[in-house]
Amino acid sequence: MKKEKQEYINPYLGGFLLGLVLLASIYFSGRGLGASGAIKSFVVSVVDFVAPQHTQSAEFYKQYAGNQTSALKSWLVFEVIGVFIGAFISGIVSNRMTLKIDKSPVITSVRRLVFAVIGGALFGLGAQFARGCTSGAALSGMGVLATGGFITMLAIFGTGFLFAFLFKKHWVY
Repeated sequence: MKKEKQEYINPYLGGFLLGLVLLASIYFSGRGLGASGAIKSFVVSVVDFVAPQHTQSAEFYKQYAGNQTSALKSWLVFEVIGVFIGAFISGIVSNRMTLKIDKSPVITSVRRLVFAVIGGALFGLGAQFARGCTSGAALSGMGVLATGGFITMLAIFGTGFLFAFLFKKHWVY
């Protein structure tokens, strides 16, 4: 007997629950949500392990490495680990756990992966320039009614719509 896929959560309910998680994060930790800090902690820890002399001489790494506690003990690292575990459990429970690459018939799997890697790298680079990812800059900024949070969200969605228009031929057939 094959288990049927369950529908996704109502987006309004999901947004409301995300807002509650954001408020709880601000209340309990004094900081909003964000994921780019976890990636940075991971990269710093790897570079510190592979080339400790470099982390002591490079200005960027000095501010994160060499502390008494590991950069991997940042609460953001545990947040991202929780997101991965939660997504994995959700995929299993809703019967959506597959190794299939979602794509349209007009693009190959390799090309889809190349675009995904390029897009992810550009987004990560932008997060580094902005000193935070979308959830940190936009959601948390909007959560505390910061003007910068609203401007960031407009810029993210505006850029997203522009690139979706420019690259739609790769997904729409």
